[in-house]
Amino acid sequence: MAVTAALWDQLLAGEEVAHAAHEPAADARTVSLPDDLHPRLLDALRASGIDGLFTHQAEALAAASEGQHVLVATGTASGKTLAFNLPVLDALAADPKLRALYLYPTKALAQDQARSLAALGVSRVRAAIYDGDTEPERRWQIRKWANAILTNPDMLSVGVLPHHDRWGDVLASLRYVVVDEAHVYRGVFGSHVANVLRRLRRLAAAYGAQPQFLLASATIGNPAELGAALIGADVHVVDRDGAPRPERTIALWNPPLIDPELGLRGSALGEASRLLAGLVEQELRTICFTKSRKAAELIHRFTRERLDRPLAERLSPYRAGYTPAQRREIERRLVEGELLGVTATDALELGIDIGLLDCAISVGFPGTVASLRQQWGRAGRREAGLAVLVASEDALDQFFMREPEALLSRRAEAAILDHANPRILDGHVRAAAFEAPISADDGAILGPAAIERAEALAARGELARTPAGYAWAGRDYPAGRLSLRSASAGSIAVLDTATGQVLGSVEEERAPSTVHEGAVYLHLGESFRVLSLDLAARGALVEPFTGDYYTQTKRETLTAIEEEQRRERRLGLDLCFGQVSVTEHVIAFQKRSIRTQEAFDLELLDLPPHTFETEAVWFCPEEWMLEALERMPTLLGTLHAAEHSLIALLPLWAMCDRWDIGGLSTNIHPQTGLPTIFVYDGHPGGVGITERGFDQFEGWAADTARMLAGCPCERGCPSCVQSPKCGNLNEPLDKAGALTLLRRMLDAAG
Repeated sequence: MAVTAALWDQLLAGEEVAHAAHEPAADARTVSLPDDLHPRLLDALRASGIDGLFTHQAEALAAASEGQHVLVATGTASGKTLAFNLPVLDALAADPKLRALYLYPTKALAQDQARSLAALGVSRVRAAIYDGDTEPERRWQIRKWANAILTNPDMLSVGVLPHHDRWGDVLASLRYVVVDEAHVYRGVFGSHVANVLRRLRRLAAAYGAQPQFLLASATIGNPAELGAALIGADVHVVDRDGAPRPERTIALWNPPLIDPELGLRGSALGEASRLLAGLVEQELRTICFTKSRKAAELIHRFTRERLDRPLAERLSPYRAGYTPAQRREIERRLVEGELLGVTATDALELGIDIGLLDCAISVGFPGTVASLRQQWGRAGRREAGLAVLVASEDALDQFFMREPEALLSRRAEAAILDHANPRILDGHVRAAAFEAPISADDGAILGPAAIERAEALAARGELARTPAGYAWAGRDYPAGRLSLRSASAGSIAVLDTATGQVLGSVEEERAPSTVHEGAVYLHLGESFRVLSLDLAARGALVEPFTGDYYTQTKRETLTAIEEEQRRERRLGLDLCFGQVSVTEHVIAFQKRSIRTQEAFDLELLDLPPHTFETEAVWFCPEEWMLEALERMPTLLGTLHAAEHSLIALLPLWAMCDRWDIGGLSTNIHPQTGLPTIFVYDGHPGGVGITERGFDQFEGWAADTARMLAGCPCERGCPSCVQSPKCGNLNEPLDKAGALTLLRRMLDAAG
C-alpha cells in the first residue's frame, strides 16, 4: 500500500485522535565533496555512494578545519555521524599516528559506530571498542595500535584517566574527541561528564596535546551553552539542517475517558497495542517507544494477541535485559525489513541505525520535547511518515491533548548541568589529584571552583599539600568511588533474594522513600517487594512481586532557606531563588490498587530523617491574591495544588523529569512568616533545574494555569493536581483555588 498522508487520515479517523497535523516535506540542501579531503577518504566516500554533503555537514567540516570545537544539533537521521567523522577520518587518513577518542552514553551506540566505521572502509583507520566488555588481553593491543578508540564516559573516568601512564601515547597524540548524543549529558549525569571531560583535557595538555571536541546532539534549546558547559570551552554550533525531510503526519491520541468524575482513562498500553496492530496489518513498519521494559513486553504481547500468526511472528520487543547478541539480531531483522513492528524502550531512541520506518508511536510523553522529536524522527525516512503520541493520564500528557500547540510549536528544552556542584565536583577533584597534583594553573581547565574545593579537601586531610600542588592522600583509586549517574557518593545495594544477584543501587538519600520495608520496588520494569532495609549495612533485600498494588510513602518535609541569591519582582510578587536545606522524614507508606487507584493499608515506618542542601525557587503570594482563599482547609489545598501543578509543568522548561523535582507548600513558613510555595531540585546541591524555572517563571506559570483550566475534572485528578510522588498522599488539594491563585498572579503582570 502506498504510504501517503491520505492513508494516515484514513487510519486516524477515530474519536481518540485529539489532534492531527501535517508537516510538509523539505528538500535536501547539498554541496559537492570538498576537493581538499584526503584522497583515501574521498575514495572511501565515493565507494559508499557518497558524492556530496548536506550543508550542515559541510559547515561542521569547515569549522573543524579552522580549529574550532564544533557541536552539530540537527534532526534525527540527518547525517550527524558523517558530520563529525569527516574531520576525524581526514586527519587519520593523512597521519595514522594521530588518535581520536569517541564517547557514547551506551555500549550499543559504540557497537553501532564501530560497524559504521568498518563499513566506510577508510584505509589506515583502525577502530576498536574499549569498554567494560573488552577482554583484558586485548586492552593493551588497543592502546598500542587503535587510532579511533570508542568508549563511554564511565570507562574513561575509571579505566583510562587514573591509568594515564599506560595511555601516554594515546594522550600525546590525541587529535579529536567525539562526544555523541550530547543532549543525554544533562542533570547529574551531565555534570559528572563535564568534569570527566575537563580531567581528560588536563591530562592531554600534560602530555602536550590540545584535542578538538566534536559534539553531536538532538535539537535542544541551548546548544552553545550545553557545549561550553560540557567541555569548558566555546563551541561553534551547527544547527541549520540541510538533510531532506519527508512529509509527516502527527497525531495526538488520547485513550477514552472511562470515569469522568475521577478523571480515569483507558489504558495507554492497550490503545498503543491496538494502534500498532492496525498499522502492522497494513504492513507498515512501525516502532513503538515505551517508558519501561515491562510496558514494552506488555504492548508486544497485547499486539500479538490481536494479529494472525504470520504477522505476529514479525513483531519483537527490544529492551534492556537482552544479551548483546539478541539485541544485534533484532536490529538486523529491523534493518533488513524482516520485522514489521518493534516495541522498544528509549534504547532505540538514540542514534542506532535501524533502517527506514513508516511509523513511530510514543506511549506517554518521554519527558522532553527533544526526546519526543528524536523518537518521532524515526518515522518517514522513505515516504510520508506517521508519528503518534499516545497519552497517559499524567498531567503533562493530558495538557498536550488539550493544548496541542503547546507541544507542537514549542522549542526543545534547555539541557541544564552544573559541573561545579560541590557534591559532584569533590569526587572529580579527588580523582584529578590522584592523576596529577592540582596546582593553581589547573584552574584554567578544571575551573576555579575545583581549586577552591581542592583547598577545602586538603583542609580535611583528603589531599596533601606538596610543592607540585594538591595530591591524593589516600591509598585507593578515588575514581572508583564515582558513580556518574548519581550526585551521592553513598548508595544502597538492592539484592534479589531469589537469585542472589545485585539488581542495582539506590542513592542513599532516596532509599527511605524507595526501598523501605514493604515497598514495591521497580527495576527495569519488573516488580519486587522489599523485605528489609539496612541503612548501616547499605543494603536492601527484595523478592519478586506479582501483586496488583503499588506503594506510596507519606513524608514530613521541612524546608529552611539557607541563602537567598536572587530576588525579583515577577507576576506581582517577590520571586526568590537560592540555597535551601530540605529535611525529609518518611513516616509511613500506603498501598494503592493498580486497577482502581484505591488506597488501603497505611503502615507506619520507623526511619531516620534525611537532610540535604539544594537549590529552590520560592514565593509568597500577596495577601490580595489569596482573598476568599485564606480559610482552612482551602488555603492549604490551594497552595498544595499550585505546588503540584507547577512541578508537573516544569519539565516543559528544563530538560528534567518530575521525579527530579520536589516541593513544599505551607500556610506559614517560619522564616518568611507567610504562606509560601517552594519548588526545589531533588538532587543534592542542585543542577540548575529550578534556576531555569526562575528564569522562565512567567511562561512556566502561564502553562500551569492553562493546564489546570483545561482539565475537565471538577475537583482534581491525576491529569492535573494529583502527584504520584506526593509525600502527603495528595491531601489536601484544591484545584479551583490553585487556578484562581495562578490567574491572579498572571493578571498582576498586566
